[in-house]
Formats: sequence, structure tokens, C-alpha cells
Amino acid sequence: MANHNCDLVVIGSGPGGYVAAVRAQQLGLKTICVEKAELGGVCLNWGCIPSKALLKSAEYANFLGHSEDYGLEVSNVNINFPNVIKRSRKVASQMSNGVKYLFGKYKVQHVVGFGKLKSANTIDVHDENGKVTDTITTKNVIIATGARPRILPGIEVDRKNIWTSTEAMLSDKAPKSLVIMGSGAIGVEFGYFYNAMGTDVTILEYQDRIVPVEDKDISKELARSFKKSGIKLVTGAKVTSAKPTANGAEITYEKNGKIETISAEKALSAIGVQANLEGIGLEEVGIKVEKGAIVIDELLRTNVPNVYAIGDVAGAPWLAHKATAEGIACVEYIAGHGDKGIDYNNIPGCTYCVPQIASLGYTEEKAKELGYELKVGKFPFSANGKAHGIGKATGFVKVIFDAKYGEVLGVHMIGQDVTEMIGEIGIAKTLDGTGESIMKTIHAHPTLSEAIMEAAAEAYGETVNI
Repeated sequence: MANHNCDLVVIGSGPGGYVAAVRAQQLGLKTICVEKAELGGVCLNWGCIPSKALLKSAEYANFLGHSEDYGLEVSNVNINFPNVIKRSRKVASQMSNGVKYLFGKYKVQHVVGFGKLKSANTIDVHDENGKVTDTITTKNVIIATGARPRILPGIEVDRKNIWTSTEAMLSDKAPKSLVIMGSGAIGVEFGYFYNAMGTDVTILEYQDRIVPVEDKDISKELARSFKKSGIKLVTGAKVTSAKPTANGAEITYEKNGKIETISAEKALSAIGVQANLEGIGLEEVGIKVEKGAIVIDELLRTNVPNVYAIGDVAGAPWLAHKATAEGIACVEYIAGHGDKGIDYNNIPGCTYCVPQIASLGYTEEKAKELGYELKVGKFPFSANGKAHGIGKATGFVKVIFDAKYGEVLGVHMIGQDVTEMIGEIGIAKTLDGTGESIMKTIHAHPTLSEAIMEAAAEAYGETVNI
């Protein structure tokens, strides 16, 4: 058995964990990262990155199917589904190897195995058989164990006919039909992907609209687009059971007091994630857990001194960039370089189906609930020259400002590449920008980002293009 001493142990190497480990080494903290699987965690290997590779293949498939709209004659387009999956896995492998390179460059020690807190300053590392292979004595611990797909009672995930997102990412062929339970980011992204691959897709959503965390106008626009693409949407549907059958999957749901049953070749459970809390020593050390997440304060500290938690294991929002921001803030606090934490109201949310969704801050409904008097502007991409030039003149930008001070309260976008545009709003909020400062900022023409400027101008009654 190996023994180690260090300043910091990071348990988990996802987008929070590996970034925290690298930043800690940069700040002079001797750091060990404990990871039992591939470096990069779920995001790089089974989530954010490989799924975006799949979605790009879907986008190109849709483009080739409508190439005549661009004056191009393309015939005999064939989707080689195994190669689509193969490319996605290659991208994931490249990114995981990139983390390995960073660990080497910054001299982060990687200990392979399952990390468990023996005390606030001692970590035992177990192999796959449960044997302790390493013991680490440390001054500080960051728990970054991430999350896994959440499974509700009655949904019998067998990973053959009823999938989680992992199986949906690894299938050797596109099923003829697929029922997706849940219309959050995972559900609508896979819905778009498999629809583009030729699958008959049905999405069941418990709430009264799809992507229910988004602004209501965004939900309406995405529903319109999905229906146009042939994706079936059933809202207000409470799934009561999902069972594998000899020929596929059978899903039962309740809607308007009636019990309905739908069958498909495959079903996907996409109802969110749950934190990886089990077996890491939380109970033994006395770390407080509430509502399925480790309790932390504004500086990412748990109730046990020198033990911190970041990312999905510490609760919503379950976003890679939130974990990264927490990891950096946490390490900088440990190293004595900062004590500000992060601004949770300035974390963008992005969904990468087509049309893409990007949002930041309050929805219009939430802002009104909080008592703000609002100025709201909405600018459609149908009035944007660049959007017409690239053949993607659907969707809109919606901005919400405090009428009194012009503060940016929320921005909600749906359309081509809007996930690349949301950073502008994050900078504006960070710098205390206002609606007026956004609309007075000269945006290059022709660009999609002009729609942000135009939406701000519309909120103040000054737009000249609609």
C-alpha cells in the first residue's frame, strides 16, 4: 500500500475536479486527484462533449437533407450510424487525453481508484475489488464526485431497451422508434439527434410545456420547431411505469386523469441527475447532506473544516461551467487568493438541440414575481440579415431589464448558434451593464449578435428594424 502527503486532495476529475487540481498546482499547492474512471468525468467522456459531437452530425444530416435550399444538389446521402457514434467517442477520448496532458504539465498526481474519506484529513483509495491501495494525508479535501442519471420508481432501466443517456450515446444503430421521458436539456438534445437520424421520436413531459425551466416564450418556439420536424410532444404526462418488453419498451403515463400506454423500440429516461454521495465517507466524517446534495456555504465549505464540495455533488444548477467556476473559486480561497465565491445568478444555461437555447438570469415570469417593473424587448431572427444569409431565420432574442435602473435581469435566446452569443450578456452583467449600454454598443453587421442589440433597443422603443 502506498502512502502520500499533500496540501489538497480532489476526489473526482470532472470539469470541476480536474480544473481545481490544475489551478491548485498553479497556486503552489501540492495536489493529488483521485479518479476511478476516465479523466474528465462524465462531461468529457459521457456527457457535454461527446453529445455535442453527435448533435453536430445531426445538424449536418439535416443540412444535407435540405441542401437544395442552398442551391446544392446532393444525392444518395447515407447516414453511417456506427461511424457517427465512433466519431463521438473519438472526440471524448481526445478530450480525456487532454486532461491527462494537463496533469502532466502542471504535475498533478493522479491516483487511480475510488476515494473515500477516512477523516477530514485522510483519504483511503480503494481498487475495484474494494482493497485499499493508497492512503493520502492532506490538509484540504475537495469533493467533486459529480452525478449520474436519476431513475424514478417504476422506470425499469435495463440499459438494453430502456436507456439512460449513456446507452443513448453508445447505441450501434438508430432505433425505429424512441420514447423520451423528460424534456430538459438531455431529453430535447437526444430527441433532436435521433429525429435527425430517422427515428420516430416521442417526448413525454410532466410539466405543461417542454424545457420547463426556460422562459415560456422559449418553450413555445422550441415546441413549434420540434413539431415541424415531426417530433411528437406530450405534455402534462406523468409517467407511472416503463418496462422492457420482448420487442422493445412499454411506457404508461397519466394525462388529464386518463391512463395511456405507448410502445417503442427503445425508451430513454431523461429526468435529470442525482449526486454521487454513496460510499465516499460522508456519514463517517459527519458531512451534512440535504435534499440529495452536500450542503455548502458561499465559499464552497462543508460543515467539516477543510472539506469542500463543488459541482453536481453540491447541487443545482447541474452545469459543467458552474462546477469549473466553483472549482477555481474554491482553490483560490484555500490558497488565500480570494474569498468571493461565485455569482449564481450569472451562470448561463445552454441547450444544444437545433434550434439552440441560451439563457441567463430571470425569466420574465420570475422577474415579475420578484416585484420588478420591467422593460422587455424581443427581436426575431426573421429580421436579421445574417440569419437569412445562412438560412436560419427562426427564433428570437428576448431581453428583460429593470425599468428603474436598466439592470440586466434576464436574457433568453433561441436560434442558430445562440449558445455562442450568451457570453456577451454574462460580461454585461459582470460589469453592471444596462439595457442602454447594450443597445448603444456597436455590433458588427451582419452578425447574429446584432439581435441582442436590437432586442435591447426594442425594450426602450428605439429599434429601427421591426
